[in-house]
Amino acid sequence: MKLKTKKSAAKRFKLTGSGKIKRGHSHHSHILTKKSPKRKRNLRKADLVSDSDLTRVLKMLKLK
Repeated sequence: MKLKTKKSAAKRFKLTGSGKIKRGHSHHSHILTKKSPKRKRNLRKADLVSDSDLTRVLKMLKLK
């Protein structure tokens, strides 16, 4: 039986060329008026999944 990827996770995470997993930031979709421009600008940038969450994300993406 083939393993199925969690589609919700597949839409949120991308694999980089070096094998790390890229993710977007939360808190950047609404209620933006009270957040400073600096905070909103930094939320725009992608970040890497932390080591503590990596095994969970890999399991959801069926990579490990």
